[in-house]
Amino acid sequence: MDARDIIKRPVITEASSDLMADKKYTFEVDVRANKTQVKDAVEAIFGVKVEKVNVMNYKGKFKRMGRFGGYTNKRRKAIVKLTADSKEIEFFEA
Repeated sequence: MDARDIIKRPVITEASSDLMADKKYTFEVDVRANKTQVKDAVEAIFGVKVEKVNVMNYKGKFKRMGRFGGYTNKRRKAIVKLTADSKEIEFFEA
């Protein structure tokens, strides 16, 4: 898999914005990606050094449309901690 196939998008929430002060960044990643692949992908895309990766799996939620029911897609979220000497990742360019 290519690095851009592993990292889907950044997760921008109030809680993830608070983590950015500690050099922790949150991404939605491919459900088949492991920690090593996430680390290599972030280092390749953003040019930073990664110290630690934590991943969380989310099950799909049950949703209904009229009398039909189904599940949303399952997701995988990764929190990436950068080393102290690496530069910050800028999501919003002013």
